[in-house]
Amino acid sequence: MSFSSFQLPASHPLALYGWDADWEAEFAPYAEQGLLPGRVVRVDRGQCDVVTPAGVIRADTEFVVPRDPMKVVCTGDWVAVDPEGDDPRYVRTLLPRRTAFVRSTSSKRSEGQVLATNIDYVVICVSLALELDLGRIERFLALAMSCSSGEALLHKSALSWESGAQPLVALTKADLVPDPVVLGHLLTDVQTAAPGVQVLTVSSATGEGLDVLGAVLSSGTSVLLGQSGAGKSTLANALLGEAAQDVHEVRDSDGKGRHTTTTRDLLRLPWGGVLIDTPGVRGVGLWDAGEGVAQAFSEIEALAEECRFHDCAHQAEPGCAVLAAIEDGTLPERRLDSYRKLLRENERLAARTDDRLRAELRRTFKQRQALGRHMMERKRGPMRKP
Repeated sequence: MSFSSFQLPASHPLALYGWDADWEAEFAPYAEQGLLPGRVVRVDRGQCDVVTPAGVIRADTEFVVPRDPMKVVCTGDWVAVDPEGDDPRYVRTLLPRRTAFVRSTSSKRSEGQVLATNIDYVVICVSLALELDLGRIERFLALAMSCSSGEALLHKSALSWESGAQPLVALTKADLVPDPVVLGHLLTDVQTAAPGVQVLTVSSATGEGLDVLGAVLSSGTSVLLGQSGAGKSTLANALLGEAAQDVHEVRDSDGKGRHTTTTRDLLRLPWGGVLIDTPGVRGVGLWDAGEGVAQAFSEIEALAEECRFHDCAHQAEPGCAVLAAIEDGTLPERRLDSYRKLLRENERLAARTDDRLRAELRRTFKQRQALGRHMMERKRGPMRKP
């Protein structure tokens, strides 16, 4: 996926990091001020490493420390920095982000945390050394499909998948599942949980699937996401062809990693494209993921269009196409349960900061309760007097 049909010549110093004609135009006012363009490759304790036409420099982010955590300098950002000769260098401004992968924090303040910016592909890494958690995969996909851009990050209006980052699932450590029949079943299970999303089986140990994955990621910026122990850094090393990232063995008891990667690092792939390796994430809280949930469960959204009532809750209403699909086996009930769970979570998050939405949710809840009682009474029939 390319954000610009007109790319700068490959000879441009930053072209290998994703610099194109659109970024050139965006940066023009800062070029007039004598500032240098650059891309953030690592952020650490208020400072960041920035790759510029003059090489990689260390810069302070003091002048772009915002009150809004969504605007904190992040790996993948394009920035304007002081020209050569200034000491210390400072990041003077962030260029508008095209996309960002955002999750909610664990705090009660309903804040979002930006994990990576200006990304074209979100690679969800899932280890085949552990039992598949399809619900977690669906959660990652909902967030990936909600990758918003530009002013959408401020107004919380996520763009469509086609306008944001493209998700794909990498089933890592495929060499630990030597039986091709079992591997095929696992692949099918994930494909069912990720309709329309490319799912690849890869092995950093044997090289299986790396050529296909590398070809997909050869243009644009990709981010590796997943739990600790999913093999992200090992996969990054395999794609890079060198041990650029530290890796540790996972625990035998539960297959979990030890958070070997502690920073988000942007790395240039040898055949084109750049890759952002991230620390393992425990919690994957939704953040403004309404559109993402709709796309991750597109088959349920399509079925809902055929329901008799436009506001069907898919609980016990007559003429519900979603429930009919569950009855005839074309829709797994687990998918509907996961869909409901993610919708509720996203609504609760939005309601924390929206009084009107909270009132609407309470009203809808009471209406559905009343409908549920009514349908149960209809099923039981009129009660006979003793």
